Amino acid sequence: MDNPQALDLRHDWSVEEVEALFALPFNDLIFRAQETHRRRFDANEVQMSTLLSIKTGGCAEDCAYCPQAAQYQTGVEADKLMQVQAVVAAAKAAKEGGASRYCMGAAWRELKDRDVDAICEIVKGVKDLGLETCMTLGMLTEPQAGRLADAGLDYYNHNIDTSPEYYGEIITTRTIQDRFETLQHVRDAGMKVCCGGIVGLGESRRDRAGMLVTLANMAEHPESVPINMLVQVKGTPLHGTDQLEPLEFVRTIAVARIMMPASMVRLSAGRETMSEEIQALAFLAGANSIFCGPKLLTTANPTQPKDEALFDKLGLKPMPVHRHHA
Repeated sequence: MDNPQALDLRHDWSVEEVEALFALPFNDLIFRAQETHRRRFDANEVQMSTLLSIKTGGCAEDCAYCPQAAQYQTGVEADKLMQVQAVVAAAKAAKEGGASRYCMGAAWRELKDRDVDAICEIVKGVKDLGLETCMTLGMLTEPQAGRLADAGLDYYNHNIDTSPEYYGEIITTRTIQDRFETLQHVRDAGMKVCCGGIVGLGESRRDRAGMLVTLANMAEHPESVPINMLVQVKGTPLHGTDQLEPLEFVRTIAVARIMMPASMVRLSAGRETMSEEIQALAFLAGANSIFCGPKLLTTANPTQPKDEALFDKLGLKPMPVHRHHA
C-alpha cells in the first residue's frame, strides 16, 4: 500500500452509503465527482472506443433489453462469425477515425471451443494495428480465457447489467453468479475487465446503487465501467418502459466515478438520444470514455462529425493509447 493513490480505492461500500451519494444536491455530487476525476485523469481527455458486432443475432439468452435474442421479433437477422480480414479492415477504419480501443461483440450465450481459433486470429489481427482489443463473447471457461489472453486480448467485456436483486427480472437464462464466474476466469488469465451495466430497465435507484456496489466491491475494480442508457427496441420486453430521467443518468455516472476513481467510466449506449448538454454533464461527472462510430452492435450511435463538433464545443480531445494502456 505504498501507493498513496491506492488509498482511495475502496471495496467495502454499502448500498445505503451509495444511496446517500445519489441523494446529494446535484452540484455537490458533480463537484465531488469532478474532484475525484482530476486526481487521476486529464479532465479534458476522452478515450475513444469503436464497437463492432462480429456475429449478430440468434442468441439463446432472453435478456429483456436485447434485440439480438432469437426469441424476440426485432428485425435483427442472425448471421455467422465475420471473417478475420473483414474485422481487421473495419478496425483499421476505426483507428483512422480516432479510435484507440477496438471492441468486438458476438451474440453468443457462451464461446464455443470450435470458434476459439478464429477469435484468436481476429484478436491478433487487430492488435497488429496498434489498437487495444476488447471482446464480449458471452460466458467463458477457464481454458478459453487463457487462450484469449495468450492471443493478446487486452480487455474482456461482461456486464452485470443491474443489481443482483433485480437481475432475475431482466434475464432468466443465466444467473448473475454465472457472470461472476466468467469475470473471475478473465482476471485469473491476466486480462483487464470491462464490466458495467444498464440503467433505464425499470429498476429503482436502490438497484442502481446496488449495481455500482457490486462493481466497486469486487476484489479489483473493473478497469473499464460502461454505463449504458437503455436503447429501447421494438419487439423486446422492455420496449415502452418509462424513460430514465436524464439527470438521474448523470448522477449514476458521478457516483460510479466517486466509487471507482481509477477506472475508465464509459458513457456508452444511449448517446444518440442524449442532448449535448446531458453529454457535457456526463463528462463533467467523470465519464472519460465513449463509443465512437455510427453503430453499437445493432443500435444507432452519434456519427463522427457530430462527436467532433461536440468535442470542439467542449474543448475535449481523444486520449492517446499510451495514456490508458497502463
